[in-house]
Amino acid sequence: MQYVPWRFITDWRCIACGDCCKLYSVVISFYEWLRIVKSHGVEQTVPGISKLFIKRREDGSCTFLNDFSNRYTCGIQYMKPAACQLWPFKILARPEYGHPNEASYPYLGDPLFVYADPMCIGIRYGTPTFEFANHTLREFAELSLGIRNRQHRTTGNIRPHWPSANLRSINHIY
Repeated sequence: MQYVPWRFITDWRCIACGDCCKLYSVVISFYEWLRIVKSHGVEQTVPGISKLFIKRREDGSCTFLNDFSNRYTCGIQYMKPAACQLWPFKILARPEYGHPNEASYPYLGDPLFVYADPMCIGIRYGTPTFEFANHTLREFAELSLGIRNRQHRTTGNIRPHWPSANLRSINHIY
């Protein structure tokens, strides 16, 4: 798959289409597995050879995917795994998918390399908007680095707006 560097993306919004929850198996950490098992039972997870996964239904969708008249929500939004929080973006320490200049995202003085999965239909291509470059991507970077654990801009679920984490001031990057 050819991932797209963030500087080729105008904006991204989750439109709650559910495609990410239908197309991909979700790898979970041991800690995420423990939380899911404690709340929903071990039968909602599947062990792999070296990884743990969220169980999929017969149609291939995530067991926690809820359908409300073709607007999809996550049944474990309050404990959504990191892989789900970050999709469709990959935030990396090195430019593993090429285009280092276009993928480089300065965060607190260090570059991160941000790519998007083109399978997401919520991506709009072009020159990044100020909002996308300075707020949406910052939230993805903070989720990836573990600085933030609540989603605000980076989810399509119907939820109240959570207050922003108390973070040190970040200069505008774009």
